[in-house]
Amino acid sequence: MIIVAGWLRVDASDRDRYLDGVASVTALARDFAGCADFVQAPDPLDPGRIVIMERWESDEDLLRFRNSGGPELDLPEVRDASVQKYRISSVEAP
Repeated sequence: MIIVAGWLRVDASDRDRYLDGVASVTALARDFAGCADFVQAPDPLDPGRIVIMERWESDEDLLRFRNSGGPELDLPEVRDASVQKYRISSVEAP
């Protein structure tokens, strides 16, 4: 299992436009083979922050999605970001 998680920062006035712009990418990812979850969501406390969370069955699935192309997007500038990929060896109930 691969998890991609972190955050992006955009100008607060651009956050809704960014999220609207990536909605089609979310729909494509969720229909893609190997995608267990994919979301980019507004941080409820920080108006310029977007939370990223993806779960993929394998590196190959993630790379196939990233290399599959997709719609041309006109997005606001990302001012800062911290997104990491994690390799999970087991999953347990919380």
